[in-house]
Amino acid sequence: MNLLRTPFCALAAAALLALAGCDPMVKPKAAAALTNAPVPVVVAAAAPAARDIPWEELIPKAWDPTKRFRGVNLDNLKDNDPRARQMLEDLRATWDNAPVNTALDGEAVRLPGFVVPLESVDGAIKDFLLVPYFGACIHTPPPPANQIIHVLAATPQKGLRAMDTVWVSGTLEAARFNSGEMGVSGYQLKQARVEPYTEKPPQS
Repeated sequence: MNLLRTPFCALAAAALLALAGCDPMVKPKAAAALTNAPVPVVVAAAAPAARDIPWEELIPKAWDPTKRFRGVNLDNLKDNDPRARQMLEDLRATWDNAPVNTALDGEAVRLPGFVVPLESVDGAIKDFLLVPYFGACIHTPPPPANQIIHVLAATPQKGLRAMDTVWVSGTLEAARFNSGEMGVSGYQLKQARVEPYTEKPPQS
């Protein structure tokens, strides 16, 4: 018997029944009445429904990635200009360290996006990045970290390919993950539910 999981009333009734066999002060009828006492039922709270959010909500309102680059005339810079290369490096660092919306940390959310596979096992993908537009991280440079979500699917997804569109839902965490060439993500969804994209979000 697991004492930590057995309701207190049931334990008390069992103890009194045991005493009834050896203690004349406990009457059989009283013991029987105790065994019929109602046992409290504990109902687990339902998981909160995922809220549909737009990608823009992942970006803090006060963040302006162009602020430090204002006033720079790109027309005067050639591709082989060291200043142009330095600017690209600075921009990449700014995007990789982009701040996240901490108000969303721990919230149940759902949003659509494009798949950037990271790892597959026997043709099934479980670990991937979710990005807001086609080609991100593959055909074009990665977006800012606050526009990339690292998804760990609850179950491996067979048939899922790069740039497939899906709905993803789960508890959002503000957690930075560096995938290397595919970019840095500022959010993570563990045990995420992954479903094919439709115009109308699937019912949770």
